[in-house]
Amino acid sequence: MDNNSLMYMAVAALAAIVLVRRLQNKKASPALVRDKLAAGARVIDVRSPQEFAGGSFPKAQNIPVDSLPSRLGDLPKDRPIVLFCASGARSGRAARLLKKAGFTDVVSAGGLADMPR
Repeated sequence: MDNNSLMYMAVAALAAIVLVRRLQNKKASPALVRDKLAAGARVIDVRSPQEFAGGSFPKAQNIPVDSLPSRLGDLPKDRPIVLFCASGARSGRAARLLKKAGFTDVVSAGGLADMPR
């Protein structure tokens, strides 16, 4: 195999990784987020305490994504959970973590700007 073939394979593998990451971080539609909120969803801001102090969504609870594994007991499994951060990357990661922990009704809204007003 020549260098060009190896380079092509490396670029294709990287593109596949980026695509998978984007699909994993897929945010919920605005309509779905509104439905979850109307159903009494718990709203979790997974940004840092400093970001949270700068303003958040009304009635959101701040649980930074890195603290989430130790705070699973603070979250209801019988109620929808809506997660958000600044851009959607951390909330997507948090949604995957909660689903892996057995939470079934979890959505990532994306960033704070994606939350309904």
